[in-house]
Amino acid sequence: MKTKARLLASLKIWIVIYPSITLFLFFFGKQLSLLPLYARTFILTISLVPWIVFIGVPFVDFILKTFSSESNGK
Repeated sequence: MKTKARLLASLKIWIVIYPSITLFLFFFGKQLSLLPLYARTFILTISLVPWIVFIGVPFVDFILKTFSSESNGK
């Protein structure tokens, strides 16, 4: 994988991860704060990794393809 492609992939993942973790902690942070760190980390990752892999990043790919095809068509 070339450097540009890796950079783009990491940017897409970050675009999904940052708001997902922020919203998750906003809604569930108080409840999770009662649990030990290993349990919080497990719950966070077991719920967000599938979200990011199967929904978040494909959605970002779809949006980017939509905008790039619109800009190529003009």
